[in-house]
Amino acid sequence: MMVRIKYFAVLLIILALAFSQAVGFARKAERVDDERIAWLTGTLIAHRGMFSEEENIPENTLPAFARAIEHGFIIELDVAMTKDKEIVVFHDKKLSRLLGIDAYLADMDYEELRELKITGSEERIPLFSEVLNFVDGRVPLLIEIKNEGKVGEMESLVYDQLKEYKGKYAVQSFNPFTLAWFRKNAPEVLRGQLSGSFLVSDHEVESAGTTRLPWPLRFLLSNLLLNFASRPNFIAYEINNTEIKTLQNLKKLGVPLLGWTVRERAEYERVKDICDNFITEIYDL
Repeated sequence: MMVRIKYFAVLLIILALAFSQAVGFARKAERVDDERIAWLTGTLIAHRGMFSEEENIPENTLPAFARAIEHGFIIELDVAMTKDKEIVVFHDKKLSRLLGIDAYLADMDYEELRELKITGSEERIPLFSEVLNFVDGRVPLLIEIKNEGKVGEMESLVYDQLKEYKGKYAVQSFNPFTLAWFRKNAPEVLRGQLSGSFLVSDHEVESAGTTRLPWPLRFLLSNLLLNFASRPNFIAYEINNTEIKTLQNLKKLGVPLLGWTVRERAEYERVKDICDNFITEIYDL
């Protein structure tokens, strides 16, 4: 009897070690030279530019980016693809929240979009090429690629516009296979894995079209178990709905850890000694 118990105990230990190694391999990140990535932690990152609802400066627009440039902050922005394969700077899948239209961006041609003004302003959805020309390397860019569909076409179109860009930039995505495309086809581009709790409210689903993921996929993504595909150079992780211990464990991956999104100082204070930098909407930090 004792022999069987010892055998079973040894087997459990072996299985536990094998599981631990498998998880470690799956979550592993890819470090790069400090000189290549130091800029990513050098100054705060303005979430969708320095937008202001009070001043009618919408997110992801040229005036919001102009304010970030004026203050010397890194600009975080979102890119998406229209029905006619144009790359635009816009966050939501749906147009309801910002344009008051019950339609999906992916179902619209850019000629249709350019006629629409963002609610409460004179601003329109800009082309990615317009934003690149406007920023022109004056501050670095952190570019989130919004692709929940087939990987390849959109990533290629984004990269085609970045090839000749002279400023500093990095790409990031919640989709590890988007990053895997860059890993294979553009390994010189810094890539970051976005992740978090993936908790989505009914309001976000209705107004922005945010996808509510099935729990198995949410589990894999929130625990970075698909890093074996993306092998990110940095991690950008949600600071709300996340325990301190989770963030501390992410630091062990050995790459920069960005916290998103700071909207109140208390959120920053809770994790300021863990994260290397912050994607933020407040700047007196």
